[in-house]
Amino acid sequence: MTQAALSKRDEANRKTTGSILLLACGALAREILDILKINEWSHIDLICLPAQLHNTPDAIPDAVREAVGKHRQDYETIHVVYADCGTGGILQRTCDELGVEMIEGPHCYAFFEGVTQFEDRDEFTAFYLTDFLARQFDAFVWKPLGLDKHPQLRDMYFGNYTKLVYLSQIDDPDLIEISRKNAQRLGLEFEHRKTGYGDLTPQIENWANSKI
Repeated sequence: MTQAALSKRDEANRKTTGSILLLACGALAREILDILKINEWSHIDLICLPAQLHNTPDAIPDAVREAVGKHRQDYETIHVVYADCGTGGILQRTCDELGVEMIEGPHCYAFFEGVTQFEDRDEFTAFYLTDFLARQFDAFVWKPLGLDKHPQLRDMYFGNYTKLVYLSQIDDPDLIEISRKNAQRLGLEFEHRKTGYGDLTPQIENWANSKI
């Protein structure tokens, strides 16, 4: 891991003197840190669980439970910045049992676009990327599916999809081009939508203002 990567990881897992803890998916670290910095919310700390947990969503609820137990005594409130993320409702039940609030939505694609708008689109044949997944496409999509060694499996995995939709949080022409090329790799049409941070900003703002 490079020094720059280590610095970003350390920043994402910093502990200062905040009264609120955001316990988040590592795939959201950059966006959450940007929101905290823009709004100068020094009373909020961020700790991220590994983004790789998305490859084994059944492990997310127990990881969240363990982290809440570890940090509960240090904070007045803890909020979980995960959507359901493939846990089949188990994460919500876990958060309810622990008495912590989580963000609404089936996954980050939905709350970046806005949960209501996302559901209204009813896109069952779209494969989504965020900024994080655009940057980490090979590590989180291509290689875990074995497509680096067995590209013939592409149609088995993606045969029911018709397009790749890149939901971008920032303006980055390079990421748009990377996503366009990855759509071609998957044999899908390409669509780009600039979402910004979507529902993530107002949700964190609500949590932030609850302690001001």
